[in-house]
Amino acid sequence: MSNANLYCRFEQSFSANAERTAIRAVDGGGHLSFADLAGGAARYANALATLGVEPGDRVTVQVGKSIANVLLYLAVLKLGAVYQPLNAAYTAAEVAYFVEDAAPKVIVCDPSRHAEMRQLADRCKVFAVVNLDAKGEGSLATLAAAMEDRHDTAMRGSDDLAGLLYTSGTTGRSKGAMITHGNLESNAATLVSLWRITAGDRLLHALPVFHVHGLYVALNTAFLAASEIVWFAKFDAKAMLAEMLSATLMMGVPTFYTRLLAEGGLTRAAASNMRLFISGSAPLLPETHREFAARTGHAILERYGMTETGMITSNPYEGERVPGTVGFALPDVSVRIRGEQPGVLEVKGPNVFKGYWRMPEKTREDFSADGYFITGDLATMDQEGRVSIVGRAKDLIISGGFNVYPKEIEEALDGLEGIAESAVIGVHHPDFGEGVVAVVTASGPIPPEAELIAVLSRNLAKFKVPKRIFAVSELPRNAMGKVQKAELRKRFGDVFRAG
Repeated sequence: MSNANLYCRFEQSFSANAERTAIRAVDGGGHLSFADLAGGAARYANALATLGVEPGDRVTVQVGKSIANVLLYLAVLKLGAVYQPLNAAYTAAEVAYFVEDAAPKVIVCDPSRHAEMRQLADRCKVFAVVNLDAKGEGSLATLAAAMEDRHDTAMRGSDDLAGLLYTSGTTGRSKGAMITHGNLESNAATLVSLWRITAGDRLLHALPVFHVHGLYVALNTAFLAASEIVWFAKFDAKAMLAEMLSATLMMGVPTFYTRLLAEGGLTRAAASNMRLFISGSAPLLPETHREFAARTGHAILERYGMTETGMITSNPYEGERVPGTVGFALPDVSVRIRGEQPGVLEVKGPNVFKGYWRMPEKTREDFSADGYFITGDLATMDQEGRVSIVGRAKDLIISGGFNVYPKEIEEALDGLEGIAESAVIGVHHPDFGEGVVAVVTASGPIPPEAELIAVLSRNLAKFKVPKRIFAVSELPRNAMGKVQKAELRKRFGDVFRAG
């Protein structure tokens, strides 16, 4: 029986390109060859094994972006364990739910949070807590450094879990999407072929690695193709422009492109060595697409995917990349629209996740009788099969590439003194795509806006906290009593527009 562990595919790539540069950090953080990457992954795998991690065990990771974090990700795959990445901005209260639900064997956290994570681990019967900081230092790094640089990759089937990524629902509790080795391998291999990614590419990587885009789309494709990764701890437009002169490929969220357009140095000459710019995680405005093409001569390739599915559609590598559309279904992926257009997009293929962790009823609800995953996104499809996403049936806001679920913020607001009820919406924001806005009604004196924002910031990640909060006498409702958020978007839709 052949080993379907995704790391086996990476291992072949690393071995064939051992002496070439795999990752180079732009901030002076050094570089790793592919041989270094393989050796480091083995050391971290051995370290995790000494902590009791076995195939199928969950490893919860909430750390700053670092190359050591990449080694940790590879190590978890190599061990046959299940990687559960969490946004570093999540508060302790938010992390508690994920740990309680996932029941990990080990938690990896920033050193500054070790004590509170140890308390959480004791409560949830987690075997070990180790730490790793944004410089790649910490107790886990120290343990790994003492280990051998060889480790036999665990046997896994294509249907075995590789990742557990949480994607909150619009109501109720967050859901853990069970991502398999087969899901990841099929999606990465398809994208490498579709986007012509090769060992000759140099990928600009400024995305976070707790998210599908930066983790599975960017890293997995680069590892399969043996592309060099130019590593940014965070997005910096000026630094990105400087590196473009020798790079060939960039993956980013729309915010990256709007910030690059704000730089006078973004010219055809600056982008002359680039082969492909890719955008995803949030809708790319047609005007951004057109302005970028005018400035650089490059038409951004927009694609579409979800945590539960990886990538679903892509504009073509060759052929017209139409602004405002997300292109065609990937090879071996089938998409359809239920009912009249626009309607809810449904998808079926080897990229589609196994289901929601410990939520069989929710899993059944989100799949059709013939096995299509119901995305909840409203779409249209032309006669050629080109898809456009026109809205979201699920009440979701995407701000700066991050998913924000209004229900969670509304519950936090409704619990504050002076607030009777709230409605949270996303409206156009020039930098983040959508900005989070809350509209509230009063049950008594409402604290000032800045005070409300400060209170929410204590328990919500920064990207979830409303940028503006408005008080109104009553929320607009339909005949059934449902709040009409479309009316609120019309009323407050211009709050972030210039002028």
